[in-house]
Amino acid sequence: MKKAMIIANPTSGKEQAEDYLRKTEEVITSLFDTIEVRKTEKAGDAAEFALQACEEKFDSVFCLGGDGTVNEVVNGLAGQVHRPKLGIVPLGTVNDFARALEISLDPFKAIDIFGTQSVRAVDIGKINNDYFANVLAVGEVAEATFQVSIEQKTKLGSLAYFLEGMKAFLRKEPLQLIVQHDEGSWKGEAFLLIAALTNSVGGFESLAPDAHVNDGKFHVFIVKDLSITKTAFMIPKLISGDLKESSEVDYIRTRTLAVSAEGEHAVNIDGEEGKTLPFEAKVLPSHLEVYVQAAKEDY
Repeated sequence: MKKAMIIANPTSGKEQAEDYLRKTEEVITSLFDTIEVRKTEKAGDAAEFALQACEEKFDSVFCLGGDGTVNEVVNGLAGQVHRPKLGIVPLGTVNDFARALEISLDPFKAIDIFGTQSVRAVDIGKINNDYFANVLAVGEVAEATFQVSIEQKTKLGSLAYFLEGMKAFLRKEPLQLIVQHDEGSWKGEAFLLIAALTNSVGGFESLAPDAHVNDGKFHVFIVKDLSITKTAFMIPKLISGDLKESSEVDYIRTRTLAVSAEGEHAVNIDGEEGKTLPFEAKVLPSHLEVYVQAAKEDY
């Protein structure tokens, strides 16, 4: 008997949330003998539901929500002996994980993917005792995104993150970072560290163009200077996918990562506030199977 669980964040998707839920049920109803629907009410619910799906050996879990909800579901699935396949209906502001997998940002088109039953194995990151699907970031600009309210995201979309980031840019202060990686260590003053598992970070699909969803590596960017002049030179490189070529950016590919700094600094994990430094992280290669568009050779 094949079982599927739908985990839906009812605050995502605005007035069409119920339509997306009904459409998901319609598309998968012929593929599973049993379909159970769980709606989140508070933080942590999605992770708890996903863990239950593992323990009860569900075949698939379908997540309707933004990057935060996806992160919770990944935390429920990752590390378990039995891991159901994961389907994603992107209903958030940025939807980086969906972008990286070339899942349509049109929720109805994303739902249609499930009917093909095409899946792809993807890497997952582990940071201390938690898991993530897309990115880690450290620095004032990364921390500024914690200040973005639901109302701001609803009104401004990804622009809300940009505006808060600009505020942090104006009051920027460097961190004294120690970064341990596969080939050794990096020590010095930096304004921002980004460790990406995929090519899409904050909606910028060109930030880490060499990152593939199952290459087994973190793609780490250490930004050493955020002066107005240096940033003006970096922006074109960011847009063109050549950020790692900037003289003010050090680029590292690694399977493991440990970061520490003076003072208390929270880690941005998939766009959400995580615990403070220090942290240790590693890549779990091809750890989850995710529904994708059929006939995609690589991303």
